[in-house]
Amino acid sequence: MTKGMLDLEALQSKVASEEIETVIVGFTDHYGRLMGKRFDADFFLESAVKDGTHACDYLLTTDMEMEPVQGYELANWELGYGDFHLVPDLSTLREASWLEKTALIICDVFNHEHKLIDEAPRSLLRQQLQRLLDEGFESFAASELEYYLFNTTYRQAQDGVPQSPAGWYLEDYHILQGSRTEAFTGAARRHLKHSGVPVENSKGEWGLGQHELNVKYAETLEMGDRHIVYKQCLKELADAMDLSVSFMAKYDTDRAGSSCHIHVSLWKDGQNAFVGDEEVGPLRASNVFKWFLGGWIKYVPDVMVFYAPTINSYKRYVDGSWAPTRLAWSTDNRTAGFRVVGAGNSLRIECRIPGADCNPYLAFAAAIASGLEGIKNKEEPPECFIGDIYEARHLPHVPKNLKDAVAIFNESAFAKAAFGEHVVKHYTHFYTQEIAAFEASVTDWERKRYFERI
Repeated sequence: MTKGMLDLEALQSKVASEEIETVIVGFTDHYGRLMGKRFDADFFLESAVKDGTHACDYLLTTDMEMEPVQGYELANWELGYGDFHLVPDLSTLREASWLEKTALIICDVFNHEHKLIDEAPRSLLRQQLQRLLDEGFESFAASELEYYLFNTTYRQAQDGVPQSPAGWYLEDYHILQGSRTEAFTGAARRHLKHSGVPVENSKGEWGLGQHELNVKYAETLEMGDRHIVYKQCLKELADAMDLSVSFMAKYDTDRAGSSCHIHVSLWKDGQNAFVGDEEVGPLRASNVFKWFLGGWIKYVPDVMVFYAPTINSYKRYVDGSWAPTRLAWSTDNRTAGFRVVGAGNSLRIECRIPGADCNPYLAFAAAIASGLEGIKNKEEPPECFIGDIYEARHLPHVPKNLKDAVAIFNESAFAKAAFGEHVVKHYTHFYTQEIAAFEASVTDWERKRYFERI
């Protein structure tokens, strides 16, 4: 068993010895935030482990400020904002090493008929993985999260104190700069390792105070769970150390964006199904690889909202900034939206389009659905691009803002077939409300530009 993961017997033992006193029971909202309750560990074992718990269904219809937004069919004032059922997934039970005497378990979200609520992010990924299983495949994945570390606290940021990055020159791969922040990063690696999230390495990134901490790949649903635990751990650890971390896609106009590169491979009968002898550009690979890649690229615009879910997401797509701007694939080429890496059983597709602000369940669901459609239709990928894709002006650009991406998603026959029309309607409303909130606000840019000189 992975270090830090628990089964019921181990939890019972740790509760009996008072090593564990609290169990966090949670799920993610659309933004990827962990929501839920803290249980007394004894009561969790007596009741919640078997019966689950309940939470208000408005949690899948609120905005960032937790305001109950109207216009959803799932939950609204007319329906009275009842409860949905949170069912703990025992395979996710783990210690939360960064918290005192605490364990954590992730739930699936069910309705009163004990059916998965389709609109819940983890449900969407479960459904796509079931479709994949029905075709005889399983998938493994990894997500590479980048973030900025600041010497200022979250409360100071909220109160308008200028953020102070924990670095003063570009520190990509710099060991010296990394050593200066090792008190935080070392603690993050250690706590993740002891919380069921095996760590590979950490490094400085191409920004002032920007870092990347990589965790080991896993089966795709488990990788989504690891991603959620990772973000929760780093935020709470920084908060406890009077620091802050940000997973904004683009926290500053003049700084590098923060990405979430996602890696995916399909497996069948214990072997990587991407491996084969077909000519795919400069590679030898399988038709499964070729068609999955073709579908994943083709349907990026249709599901872009799942890779880039906020207004801020689209500020990251700048030529020459390490973020991809055009739909193309290549081998080991960081200007490509799709970068093919590895060989043999490590052969995989890296999609560099998602930002660090993505919800991993939604991003992985979008990737699997797109690839499955590619396999179904034997979708040929575009020609492998050699060279600087930033200069390839003839290639299709990723959607340039959330409004455009939502419009494409809302009209997408593919998205409706893959996720259900009710899911597309639900998320279209969610992202439309995000746009409306932004358009109604007065920004710092406006004040700086117009306050005196207009």
